[in-house]
This record gives sequence, C-alpha cells and structure tokens, in this order.
Amino acid sequence: MQKLINLFSKSKELDFKTEILSGLTVAIALIPEAVAFAFIAGLSPLTGLYAAFVMGFVTSIFGGRPGMISGATGAVAVVLVALAKSHGVEYIFATVVLAGILQMAAGLFKLGKFMRLVPHPVIFGFVNGLAIIIFMSQLDQFKNEAGEWLSGIPMYTMLVLVAVTMLIIWLLPKVTKVIPSSLAAILAIFGIVSAFGIDTKTVGDIASIQGGFPPFHLPEVPFTFETLSLIFPYSLIMAGVGLIESLLTLNIIDEITETRGHGNREAFAQGLANLISGIFSGMGGCAMIGQSLINISSGARARLSGIVASVMLLVFIMFGAGLVEQLPIAALTGLMIMVSIGTFEWASLRTMNKMPKSDITIMILVTLVTAVLHNLALAVLVGVVIAALVFAWDNAKRIRARKYSDDNGVKHYEIYGPLFFASTTLFGEKFDVLNDPEEVIIDFAESRVVDMSAIEALNKITERYRKVGKNVHLKHLSSDCLNLLKNAEKIIDINVMEDPTYKVMVDQI
Repeated sequence: MQKLINLFSKSKELDFKTEILSGLTVAIALIPEAVAFAFIAGLSPLTGLYAAFVMGFVTSIFGGRPGMISGATGAVAVVLVALAKSHGVEYIFATVVLAGILQMAAGLFKLGKFMRLVPHPVIFGFVNGLAIIIFMSQLDQFKNEAGEWLSGIPMYTMLVLVAVTMLIIWLLPKVTKVIPSSLAAILAIFGIVSAFGIDTKTVGDIASIQGGFPPFHLPEVPFTFETLSLIFPYSLIMAGVGLIESLLTLNIIDEITETRGHGNREAFAQGLANLISGIFSGMGGCAMIGQSLINISSGARARLSGIVASVMLLVFIMFGAGLVEQLPIAALTGLMIMVSIGTFEWASLRTMNKMPKSDITIMILVTLVTAVLHNLALAVLVGVVIAALVFAWDNAKRIRARKYSDDNGVKHYEIYGPLFFASTTLFGEKFDVLNDPEEVIIDFAESRVVDMSAIEALNKITERYRKVGKNVHLKHLSSDCLNLLKNAEKIIDINVMEDPTYKVMVDQI
C-alpha cells in the first residue's frame, strides 16, 4: 500500500478527499475549454474532449510535476487551424503524433534544462499575458450566437451569477476548506439556477459532449515524404509551443508549492501523451495553467488529482453528458475570471519602479505579444532574445584594461571583463600599438576569452603589433580559453605564455 501511495505523492500521507474533490472540479472546468479550443481549430468537440482526457491521464501518471493539469489548449489549437482547414482532421492526428515524438526526443536528450535561460521578466510577462488571455476569452460568454453583447435581463442574470460565483470562491476559503471553493461555487450556482428555473446559457448550448471511449485510430494519411514535409513544420511549432507552455507552467507551480518538478520528465510525458492522443482521435495539447492553478489552489499536490480529473472527464463524456450539459456557463465563467485574477503577477506592478528599465520593457513586451497575438512561443522567444541582447550589451561595456610598465620596460595590459563578440571593438581600442615598447603582455587573469569573435580579436591585436615589429604575449588564459585557441591554431597565430618571468643577466663569480 505504501508503494501505491508513493506513486501519487512523495509525502507520507495523501489527502484523498482533497485530491478527489479537486480533480472533480478540474474535470468540470475542462469541458468548456476543451470544446472551445476544438472549435478554434475547426474540429469536433469530442476531438478536444478526447485530447483533454488522454493528455491529462498520461501526464498525471508519467509527468514531472504532480498536481499539474494538461489538456487541449488554445496555443496548440491556433497552430493547427490552417492545416485543419486545408487538409482535414486526419492530417491533424498525424501532426499530433509527430509532435509527440519530437517532444519525447526533447525529454530524452534533456533539453528541458534550456528553460533556465528564460529570465524572470519573461516569465512575468508570459504569466500576465496568459491572465489577460484567460480573462478576455471569458467575455465571449457575455455575447449571443451572433457575437453581439447580451442586453437586458440575460445580461443582468449573467453578471449576477458570475459575481456570486466569484464571491463564493473568494469568501468560502475564509470560512471552511472542507470542500474546494471552486466546486462549491459551481454546485451552488447550478442549484440556484435549477431551483428558481433561471433561464441562462448552459454547457449544452455550446455543444453536446455525449460520446464513448476514445476510439483507437491510426491517422489515415499517405506515409510519404510529401506528407512528412507538409506536417513537419506544424509538428515542430506545436512541439515547441507545447514544451514552452508546459515547462513555464511547471516553473510557476514550482514557485507556488515551493517544490521542484522535473522538466525533462515532463517533456517526455507531454510527448507520450500527444503520441497517444493522436492515435486515439485527440487534437493533442499541453499543460494548462488555468486548470493547474484551479487544482493547486484547491489544495491538490499529488498525481491523484490529475488522474481523477481525466477519468471523471471521460465518465462525463460517456455517462453524464446530460447532467453536465445543464451546468450554467456563468459558474464556469466566474471560476475562470478568478483564475485569471490569481494568475496575474500583481507583484510585478508593485515593483515596477524598482526594476531595471530593460526588465520592465521585456516584461511589457512579452505581455503584449502573448495577449495580442496569442502566440506564446513567439512571446517567450522575443523576450529571451531581447534579454540576451541587453545582457550582451551591458557586459560589452564592462571590459577594461589596467596598464603599467615594469622595471624591464615591458608594457602590461591587465584585462577585466569578458571578451566576446560584443566587446571586441572596445577591447581593440584599449591598446596604443604605435607608442608601446617592444615587448607587450596581455594578462587575462581577470578576464575570459569566450568565443571565436574574441579569438579573432586577439589575432588582430597581435597582428597589429607584429606589423610594427613588436612582440605581444598572452598570459593567464584559462584552460577552456586555451582549448579554444588550440582548436583555432590553423587559422590564427597567437603567442601564449603561461607565466613569463624576466631576469637581469649578471656575471657568475
């Protein structure tokens, strides 16, 4: 029994009630999201629901972050829209399978470690952008089928029910934590609507969720190079978007729970889930920050909650569709608005005037790209690139040289700061080639030669001295710098000396 419990949690005790109730809440919240994302991709509702079941079940068992929820997501749906319209659902299944293979490869080759390159301002911007997306997506529930805003009694009814939902979610934890506040709010609104016969939009008004067990179905596409060349770009983008969103979500949950997940294991699990989803009629997906936060805020910390959520979702599809379709959309809307409020990093606003201007700019830019373009991979990529450029520029200005001449008339240049592609120009300006003595030593005890641009800068400076008949020596290069020079010895000529000493000749007695 102990081994079974350890499968779900590393702790000695597992709160089964919290895990089960939290999983039930997440299962209910997954339904409208999965249906909506399937519609975005131009697919049937069951395609999204099957993906939510498979993704949630597989990643809950094999993933690297207990308590994190995966399913069909908008980020993946946006990637698949064009292919779904041009070639149909079978090519979507093939794309999802290939994306899963790419993600599994990323996990096996331990590429998850590259998430450490994502700076904190990028994570702040990503999270804030997602919060805005979650909030804005809920506004559609206040519109009718024609896309026009509700008015009169329908609008007032919707607003009141949403407000009551949010109030229960906010207030109930202050009173009791016996039942997750999100589940209590959904059940309360369902009871109020049923008891008073209130006419309001329900899940069934969006689409029917009635179905069976996900059918095994190999993608019916030609296994040719043409097919591969068609789906590979979509698979590559889907795999990248899915991994970025999943690993960033993992980092966020790590911070909330003050524990540490395993990025490479999560990457492999995401790939396995997409692979299985593609052969069981699902559209694929990745980690869902909204549902993950619902789960974590409800007190869940183990794998059991995700397993319960996915299994209950399947139970709803197969046996409980009629009941679930009667749930008021207002309850789910209020729940997701509270999720968006909880997702937004309000601390980033309070510390705005205390952060470097470059970090503020990066955070705002990533937020805007995420919220406006809904392209999470592009937002993170833009943020990382700009942060890297800012870092390179700042470090390029830090290279400096201390100059002095010793008793033997040798000119010394003690270099401080990294020598790399961005600092080579400033490095070259530190030397007075024409006025220096015959012997020059460049000391790198407090510096480091980083890349080939730096090596070329060394080659140029020694060449300048050589042209005027002077000798230059490099001193105190680190072992990795020496390896770089050795690898480039066929294209450059640099005089390296480990620790030269200069002595005055005296007559022997």
